[in-house]
Amino acid sequence: MLKRIHPGIVALVVQIVTILTVYLIILSQAVPGLSVFEWSLAQGLLAGLLSYFIRMPVWWVAIHLGFIPLVVVALAWNISSTWFLVFFLGLWLVYGKTYKTQVPLYLSSQRANQALESLLPGKERFSFVDLGSGCGGLLNNLARTHKNGQFHGIESAPLPFLISKLRSFLGVPNCKIVWGDFWQQDFSQYDVVYAYLSPVPMAALWEKAGKEMRPGSLLISNTFTIPGVVADKSIKLDDFSNSTLYLWKI
Repeated sequence: MLKRIHPGIVALVVQIVTILTVYLIILSQAVPGLSVFEWSLAQGLLAGLLSYFIRMPVWWVAIHLGFIPLVVVALAWNISSTWFLVFFLGLWLVYGKTYKTQVPLYLSSQRANQALESLLPGKERFSFVDLGSGCGGLLNNLARTHKNGQFHGIESAPLPFLISKLRSFLGVPNCKIVWGDFWQQDFSQYDVVYAYLSPVPMAALWEKAGKEMRPGSLLISNTFTIPGVVADKSIKLDDFSNSTLYLWKI
């Protein structure tokens, strides 16, 4: 049931419930003598545990652990509100609409790059798209090693897009990166669709791929599987995050 509710709303409920719980404990004087900061740590721990037990994504657990304690520290140190604006602006520049897409910024490893190099055609022409192409490192590397391919990237986070756009200008001519929403992109024009997203959109991605991708084309997911759909092939990468590439032939 919780999966149908936006995680932002779930997070708000978690904060309200745990703040009220700590407040009631304070009123009962069951644990006397704690400072405001110590109570904030207790609330953060409760919120983190609750978010973990209801299986919120790991980044939400971290946010719950630190949110109220950091607010208390900021108030105690009288930190200017301008810094909060700078902080949230920085998050938006790096992560874009992660709160909506539930897809954080993941960067493909060198091992992933090497595995993809071996999977792509060596001579015949093909088209490749990276859904959420980040800073463009993977695309530029593949475009250099596979001149026979046309490489496209779609990115919606401002700063990674600007970095990747600059790299494509200075890089190779068979690599193009655009700003946008990959859900609005037609997958039928690509031979290979590569995604490094999160568990949340994988079922919807499979549905879109089934409707739009051509027979014989290839869907590749880094790390995240499609619920209820066994991959045709998997490749262990043995990289820093112990990732696996999952491949489905359409």
